[in-house]
Amino acid sequence: MGSPATHGFFLLPFLFLSLFLPSSSTAAASSTPQINSNSILVALLDSRYTSLSELLEKALLLPTLESAVSRHNLTIFAPTNDALDRLLDPDFKLFLLQPRHLPSLQSLLTFHVLSSLFQLSSADAGGILHPTLGVDSVSLSVDNAGVVRVDSAVVVHPNDVVRPDGVIHGIDRALIPRSVQDEFNRRRSLRSISAVLPEGAPEVDPRTHRLKKPAAPVPAGAPPVLPIFDAMAPGPSLAPAPAPGPGGPKGHFDGESQVKDFIHTLLKYGGYNEMADMLVNLTSLATEMGRLVSEGYVLTVLAPNDEAMAKLSVEQLSEPGAPEQILYYHLIPEYQTEESMYNSVRRFGKVRYDTLRVPEKVVAREADGSVRFGEGVDGEGMAYLYDPDIYTDGRISVQGIDGVLFPPKAATKKAATEKKAVKVVAAKPRRGKLMEVACTLLGAAFGQHSC
Repeated sequence: MGSPATHGFFLLPFLFLSLFLPSSSTAAASSTPQINSNSILVALLDSRYTSLSELLEKALLLPTLESAVSRHNLTIFAPTNDALDRLLDPDFKLFLLQPRHLPSLQSLLTFHVLSSLFQLSSADAGGILHPTLGVDSVSLSVDNAGVVRVDSAVVVHPNDVVRPDGVIHGIDRALIPRSVQDEFNRRRSLRSISAVLPEGAPEVDPRTHRLKKPAAPVPAGAPPVLPIFDAMAPGPSLAPAPAPGPGGPKGHFDGESQVKDFIHTLLKYGGYNEMADMLVNLTSLATEMGRLVSEGYVLTVLAPNDEAMAKLSVEQLSEPGAPEQILYYHLIPEYQTEESMYNSVRRFGKVRYDTLRVPEKVVAREADGSVRFGEGVDGEGMAYLYDPDIYTDGRISVQGIDGVLFPPKAATKKAATEKKAVKVVAAKPRRGKLMEVACTLLGAAFGQHSC
């Protein structure tokens, strides 16, 4: 153990050095560049080149530019908003905005920034390569008409913004370095290489117990070949619904998203919560409707409001499959709007629409300037078009009605409880006509009736 004097002797050099070495906070503050309010970067963010400013923020390049402007002046070739929003290839823009392609976006943006102050004029010599903040260089040229070009872009706003530490020139298109273009082409060519898509298991026709022949390919967006009744899943009494195979030629429409969208619309519209609850929770019709729309079919939903749903009794909903049958009768395999249905009933008087509850049809008539559905008596099983066009997107149409529809009950003959007594009269046996005539003649001859 040394004395305190010995320890003080060894600490003197460190105390002496601490007086001259900057502290960590001071060093950190000195490493951060200080940007003047009159800087070219501040002017860029406040200029009309808003699309370029947004891309610089998405590419996380503002700290890099702040560091660069603190060391030397900058020349920025800024594409106009039109050049970045409309003239740029949408696939190429999508490629740049993907997070995994951030280096490509940074390379493209730094390709627009020169590390020197360069004010343009028609007297500038062309054909000189100028280094950029990236790895590539740009060439400037002036044609005979005095038009200044930067690579393939034309400078439309020379010396648009001038500051002591830089200048901004407006150009009519984005500058794309060769490295970024090659990377985009390579990604696009890899995407075009198609592997063998997995298909579902072969389907068996339940009527013939033979393999179904594959359907002929149809163009995207074409109506389905089969009617909607053949595409519906069989009921629970027949068999479970077959699971769709992975991939396949169908799926041109995103039916699941469209069904979710119209159910959310019902909930936000108000007054149709019970209908949405039956579609999603009480039955699985929302999933089946999404599958049908994905395969290209269209649907019109006659949605009873909550007041009409509250009138349903427990017996009407407790039977197995009753909720599905009620909803099937409210689904029309056509795309109808309030205008088209009203025009039809005005023209034809009575229109019968097919429903997914085969073979029942729903009848529509014109009544009181609106459309009335159903053929009930005393208001039972009938409904009026109450909230037209709640949701219409070209594939699914939702029309609000003020009642729950039921198909007309077939008139059934009641069996007789008592058998009618039929009085049987014993008929006197009657002989033939010839025998009767012969007896009459013999009786007249012999004076007595012999027969």
